[in-house]
Amino acid sequence: MVARRAEEIKPFIVMDVLEKACELECQGEEIIHLEVGEPDFDTPDCVKAAATQAIEEGFTHYTHSLGLLELREAICDYYAKVYQVDLDPEQILVTSGSSPAIFMIFSALLEAGDQVIISDPHYACYPNFIRFVQGEPITVPVFEDDAFQYRPEAIKEKISTRTRAIFINSPSNPTGNLLSQERMQAIAEFEPYIVSDEIYHGLVYSGAAHSILEYTDRAFVLNGFSKLFAMTGLRLGYLIAPREFMRPIQKIHQNFFISANAMVQKAGIAALKHAHEDVARMKATYDKRRRFMIRRLRELGFGITVEPTGAFYVFANARHLSDDSYALAFDILNNAHVGVAPGIDFGANGEGYLRFSYANSIENIAEGMNRLEAYIKTR
Repeated sequence: MVARRAEEIKPFIVMDVLEKACELECQGEEIIHLEVGEPDFDTPDCVKAAATQAIEEGFTHYTHSLGLLELREAICDYYAKVYQVDLDPEQILVTSGSSPAIFMIFSALLEAGDQVIISDPHYACYPNFIRFVQGEPITVPVFEDDAFQYRPEAIKEKISTRTRAIFINSPSNPTGNLLSQERMQAIAEFEPYIVSDEIYHGLVYSGAAHSILEYTDRAFVLNGFSKLFAMTGLRLGYLIAPREFMRPIQKIHQNFFISANAMVQKAGIAALKHAHEDVARMKATYDKRRRFMIRRLRELGFGITVEPTGAFYVFANARHLSDDSYALAFDILNNAHVGVAPGIDFGANGEGYLRFSYANSIENIAEGMNRLEAYIKTR
């Protein structure tokens, strides 16, 4: 008999879209992929060189369970330079991507029945992490006309004696919007711990992303190298935690994961120290794609009240086409051969929306928009 927690875990619908798209490609169809949030750029040369050198030098064994000290020190330097935040390397644990970091933070933070406040819409997997360790996600709706930002007063209404943490994600997946400095500061003043997913930091095209650590030390930070440095397949992330949680989290890591990949940690050091020009080039290209996609989607009747200024997503109102985003996404895939993510994947308040990723060439994005235009004309 399969365990109930495994039976009840919800699918990651965007992966279902991707897998259906791959099935169509195997049948000879050409699919424009606007559904997946993965950089289309090659990993920077300095990163590949560092990983290759580590392998050639035999640096392929376990590291300290917290991660290489040199990498943790480089992360400290990065947060000091970008956010003026003073960190100790002993507050950082290096992981194989940010997903294990989420699992370990909630494993260390939550007892059965504890609650975590999350926005709606939110990254599709957040509730699954919380429920898997017997916590309860409590949703706070965020709205298109307010740039999908948390309203602190709405959070306050949901805080109870069982609230253990407030989960924030800025820039946001799926919306691409940033939480304002004023609202972040207000949220930091609430009693529960803050868990801040900062994986899209650095990919901001107007204004600035702020770390929660600028406003409180009662916070956990998730970050990594996949998005900013185009290192998705290398699986390298990290968490930053209050000192009293570090030893428990370290023990969880020792037991479940041992350590992050040794040679990839060397690649992470190179990314932080030498990949700035590569990041600037990728960011400039993303911004061109962002502006092009927003213009074309608006021309096609999609609602974008506040332009997203971070990550590489546009969360567009598609109610002029359908109120069923799941059926719409698969219909677009089957008939227009364009992959998009249905808004319902990101929570009930995402229904009626589609998420478009501009982590693809501008030529492919243009073709995808042209196919969408033809598709809409046939409805």
